[in-house]
Amino acid sequence: MITLLLIGFVGGLITGISPCILPVLPVIFLSGGVQGVQADRRRPYLVVLGLTLSFAAFTLVGTLLLSALPLPQDIIRWAGLTVLVLLGAGMLFPQVEALLERPFARIPQRRVAADRGAFVLGLALGAVYVPCAGPVLAAITVAGATGRIGADTLVLTMAFAVGTALPLLAFALAGRGIAERLRWFRSRQRGIRIGAGVVVIALAVALTFHVTDAVQRAIPDYTSALNRAVDSPHSVAKALAGQQGTGSGTGSGTGSDDGAGAGAGTAPSFALSDCVQGASTGEGPAGLQDCGPAPALSGIQQWLNTPGDAPVSLSSLKGKVVLIDFWAYSCINCQRAITHVNAWYSAYRADGLEVIGVHTPEYAFEHVPGNVAAGAKRLGIGYPVALDNNYKTWNSFGNQSWPADYLIDSTGTVRHVGIGEGNYAGTESLIRQLLSAADPGVVLPHPTDVADTTPTSATQTPETYLGAARADNYAGRTPLTPGTKAFAYTASVPGDAFTLAGSWTVSDESLTAKADAGITLSFEADEVYLDVGGTGTITATVDGKTTTRRVSGAPNIYTLVDRKAGAQGSAQGSAQAQGQGQDTLRVTLSPGLSAYSFTFG
Repeated sequence: MITLLLIGFVGGLITGISPCILPVLPVIFLSGGVQGVQADRRRPYLVVLGLTLSFAAFTLVGTLLLSALPLPQDIIRWAGLTVLVLLGAGMLFPQVEALLERPFARIPQRRVAADRGAFVLGLALGAVYVPCAGPVLAAITVAGATGRIGADTLVLTMAFAVGTALPLLAFALAGRGIAERLRWFRSRQRGIRIGAGVVVIALAVALTFHVTDAVQRAIPDYTSALNRAVDSPHSVAKALAGQQGTGSGTGSGTGSDDGAGAGAGTAPSFALSDCVQGASTGEGPAGLQDCGPAPALSGIQQWLNTPGDAPVSLSSLKGKVVLIDFWAYSCINCQRAITHVNAWYSAYRADGLEVIGVHTPEYAFEHVPGNVAAGAKRLGIGYPVALDNNYKTWNSFGNQSWPADYLIDSTGTVRHVGIGEGNYAGTESLIRQLLSAADPGVVLPHPTDVADTTPTSATQTPETYLGAARADNYAGRTPLTPGTKAFAYTASVPGDAFTLAGSWTVSDESLTAKADAGITLSFEADEVYLDVGGTGTITATVDGKTTTRRVSGAPNIYTLVDRKAGAQGSAQGSAQAQGQGQDTLRVTLSPGLSAYSFTFG
């Protein structure tokens, strides 16, 4: 808990001094001396308190609330902008202020106008204040969006909010101090109030039309190194998960596509938690374990590949060996692992093995049953698939990763947890042991023979998200914030990073190409894949060679670079196939295509 407090607090301090809060500083600065000098010494504290509370609440539970209500995803931001305009108009025109205060006229109050206005101003700022997505904020946002809101997440959120509030409070107190000490402020209260109203309305307009992006465009992100230090290596996700080795992006050494994920809904048993922890750190024993009873498959929205799409319960499978495979159809790590799961299902189904693929979505498009069904068909999946769109089963297993396997014996006990790719021969050996234990007279076929394509390079580029919410490796000058805007390539691209050119529409999850849209990526890998959807073409240039691919339909993984396939008989290709050093890939997308992430092999 102390670690969470420290990480959250330090991450908040870094965010509170980052370039992305600069547009709101004039409003914070003026908030201390707007109403009068001696009348509202509490005003700076109330503004920052309102901002801190609303920002923390909207970050933590805003996505959950919007998912439960039939409202646009950006309704909170628009509500905040509207309140800012109304408050600014109230500062400019006393008649408007009186009209705004009329609904509260019957409430007993002391110095109500100044105090209430300050707090409401803070609430509005918190609704539109979106700081740079450092590792702490990203972990909190994903936890809130996926329902993993427990005591640890609340502690991290409040520590982050307090850390962010301190620099802002310093600016607000500085504004109040100047108002108290300078005679000019004391004699021109009405003029200052009008000026503050203009600044508040100007901020609302600038935020509406993304004019504030120019501030970040002109000022380098001087806090990026500090953010990297806070998240070294993946300390935020580790502390939030409460277990070592759980991180964001592609897992280190295991080939896992670890998201911050959703966590504690129905908490798993202590025994299962211990097995998960041992698996995620790579320290668990290679043999069978007793991880406790398997949690139920709960909250499943829909079933695929069952008779009449009827649901399946684990209790109905007693006597069988069951493999629960958590996956997402556009996850390249999952696609490589599923070739082995398919082979096991085909080889051992007649001998008592049942496989259930629990599809828990990472992206919004992965919530669509038709997209999942098409993805399962492309991958040749014939076993039952459960659509876990609300993360209920994910939570009950305490899962953190795509892919992840939970091996259950014939009595319903979890005997092994496998996180990420690799060690397929070991998992198959455990399956065979459990099948023999369930039916001592069974004659099993020979072990399957499927190539293990798990990446082994320790320096391989991690999964690179392109949407604004998780684009940690973006290195362009123009801020990657939601909206349609023009980008320009930088002179160089840092290792494992990307920049953009042309016109793009940016959302939290993806980039949608407009005119002359292109991506330059610096990477180290043998294979590069792009998760992209829509109808059009992708043109990729690397090592002086250009290829064009046709894209059609729901988002899916497309191969842009495959050096393993082209390295045969070439000394240069053989060296490249070993993933030595950074290379540059330039990708152009036709208008209308939406790109989500790069993955590597």
